[in-house]
Amino acid sequence: METLTERLTAVRERIAAAARRVNRDPATIRLVGVTKAHPVEVIRAALDAGLSDIGENRVQEAEAKMAALAAERHRLTWHLIGHLQTNKAKKAAMLFDMVHSVDSLRLAQILDRYAAEVRREAQGRLPILLQVNVSGEATKSGFALRGWETHPDIYERFCADVEQILALPHLDVRGLMTIAPWRPDPEQARPVFRAVRRLRDDLAQRFPAAAWRDLSMGMTDDFEVAIEEGATIVRVGRAIFGER
Repeated sequence: METLTERLTAVRERIAAAARRVNRDPATIRLVGVTKAHPVEVIRAALDAGLSDIGENRVQEAEAKMAALAAERHRLTWHLIGHLQTNKAKKAAMLFDMVHSVDSLRLAQILDRYAAEVRREAQGRLPILLQVNVSGEATKSGFALRGWETHPDIYERFCADVEQILALPHLDVRGLMTIAPWRPDPEQARPVFRAVRRLRDDLAQRFPAAAWRDLSMGMTDDFEVAIEEGATIVRVGRAIFGER
């Protein structure tokens, strides 16, 4: 039976191979280990194995784990990757180093207000990603952007929201996040990742003052395809930690 360290090494090797296939530097791709429903001991083992970026789906579960790992806080980077309800925004702004799942202008405005209240000046602005849904899958959160390339009204509505989000003084927009629909063949996710990369490139031209450096896309079943299409952050759980 493979150990966590062996599984983590195998995932890193797969990341490097995918990057090399498209002439990318593997060092530019950040691996976030998704520890939803896994105990604190698993996070400690991951940290000992060299994985310091940890992704959690729920604020309440993450808060308990962060408290248990308070002594290791300086070694960990915490990512909120699950849907964020507005009533949890204050805690999210306080606890997390990056929020991947900002899916509306209203949520961004609320996060900005709380970031001003609870984040220390030394922490700076709260890094966020805008979650987009380009597939139209009803079960996925995100700004609704199916057909954005052929329907200018969809893109313009989104850009109007983006412009307001970029003006919020306590948030640092660093790019986009998406979740592709699950398909048995990872290749079927490629059009989704490609559309999100094109969207990011368009936004970078339209709003050049923002960095737009990050594309958080790809999970256990499809992260290699996501890397080939430009992902800078991949969120991997099962391939590292096994089944929950």
